[in-house]
Amino acid sequence: MAFPSEELRVAKAFMDVSARLLANPYRLAQTQMAMMRDHVHLWQQSMLKTMGMPFHAVATPGPGDSRFADQAWEENFLFDFIKQSYLITARHLQGTVARAAGLDAASQRQVQSRTEQYVAALSPTNFALTNPEVLRATFYSNGRNLINGLRELLKDLEHGAGEGRLPMAGGGTFHLGKDIAATPGKVVFENELLQLIQYLPTTAEQHRRPLLIVPPWINKYYVFDLRESNSFVRWATDQGLSTFVISWASAGEKLTHRSFDDYLSDGFLAAIDAVEMATGEQEIHLLGYCLGGTLLMATLAWMAARGDGRAASATFLASIVDFSDTGEVRTLAARNLPVGVDEKLRADLESPLATDTFRIPHANELLWSFVINSYLLGRGSFPADLLYWSADATRVPDALHRFVLENLVEANRLVQPGGLSLAGSAIDIGRVKVPCYFLSAIEDHISPWQSSYLAARVLGGQVRFVLGGAGHVTGLVNPPAANRHGYWINTALPGSADDFLSGATRHPGSWWTDWQQWLLAQAGDSARVPARTPGDGPLEVIEEAPGRYAAALAKPPSPGQAARNGP
Repeated sequence: MAFPSEELRVAKAFMDVSARLLANPYRLAQTQMAMMRDHVHLWQQSMLKTMGMPFHAVATPGPGDSRFADQAWEENFLFDFIKQSYLITARHLQGTVARAAGLDAASQRQVQSRTEQYVAALSPTNFALTNPEVLRATFYSNGRNLINGLRELLKDLEHGAGEGRLPMAGGGTFHLGKDIAATPGKVVFENELLQLIQYLPTTAEQHRRPLLIVPPWINKYYVFDLRESNSFVRWATDQGLSTFVISWASAGEKLTHRSFDDYLSDGFLAAIDAVEMATGEQEIHLLGYCLGGTLLMATLAWMAARGDGRAASATFLASIVDFSDTGEVRTLAARNLPVGVDEKLRADLESPLATDTFRIPHANELLWSFVINSYLLGRGSFPADLLYWSADATRVPDALHRFVLENLVEANRLVQPGGLSLAGSAIDIGRVKVPCYFLSAIEDHISPWQSSYLAARVLGGQVRFVLGGAGHVTGLVNPPAANRHGYWINTALPGSADDFLSGATRHPGSWWTDWQQWLLAQAGDSARVPARTPGDGPLEVIEEAPGRYAAALAKPPSPGQAARNGP
């Protein structure tokens, strides 16, 4: 029996919401009256503002919402009224959906996600006649911005944006290895699943223990190496860290059978072996982001079961460990995928966990900002490095994708003692004793910080949990020089996430510096070694970073290159 299409499932979820709301007409009437009172209050305060009398805003944008940054949204009576009216309606609409009682968890998440997308799409900033910045540009350019925007839209439609895919933002602006993913480095190891990049030192000496970064396998690694001003690997290298990063291969037909076990043994563990060989160090700092953090936790549990003590510390950035509440990932990657998506998955091995998962929860900052700049302001391709990265998905083996859906997303076996057996060993994350640093983002819809917090409290070693500002991606890319977002710390780690936040202290700036201080404290000494240059050790340089695997369609390694460094 074929599963219903995505459209039918969404329609059914919203019909269920409607039925639940209509089943309690008194509560529905209360909700409508509350929204009406807020709109009347807005009208009263707006009248006071026009008469020059004291007034206060009824609704204000949330923290990190930069859509209404233009001064006209505050100073102009009409635009201020439009802004607040939109925010009031959005707040009540989302609140009504969130409070609908009796829905199953999956339907609730799906309805909330779709409602957020709908609300984001209807923002007055997205329309020419209700965006003061667009109106100014139209007036001063005699409409040339709209003509240029139309040309840009037609060009993008011609190149496939009309098929539901965003154009590669700044496609003519960004070039891998030049103005994005440009930190100097060398590929020093590769096999079917990955290339390992070692970055050139920028200091005369480096800390003894190297750093290995594990990105998610569904996107390219260079979220850690965007432009020079916000590159994490460049910053880490400047701090004297011997920095390595995994660049996952984009799966082809030869890799369709590769599963989670392979990504643990031939992927992560092979990279650890290579870093040990390149540096001669048997203790390595490990860092994982998103699903890379999932793989990191599974690897640490496997190492604990085998008595492998090479992990000096572990850092989890917006990582999904406890899948009991995984926000958008569970919504977009439920096992009962529609037939069309499943066939596409088998045809080209492109995971639905990839691009849309990252793009949709950040529609305002990644999608609609692109639309406004390109199509309304007519500025040409919007050079958004994060949007460029989010559109550059990696193809995922079918076996890996199904393992994640069945064993992690659905059964949540990673946090169950003995719930998983990987690469010949039963694992238990409670046995992980290495010092761990957790960075979650307060606005993260993909890996909710509350779930990360619960997972952090399961571990048996020292744990530092940091709650950063912004979302899943923007919370990660937060260089100290930008001095934005901030972060919360509560060293007590109380029993609940709410208690953590209520007792936490907010710090300005970037979590990068807090992490650096924590990482160096774990080393237990200030030992440094002469700077390590790629190729000086046993591993030969294969090619310049970012390497072939970072290309949109990676080519498999040649037999000679594969044989040189082994499987």
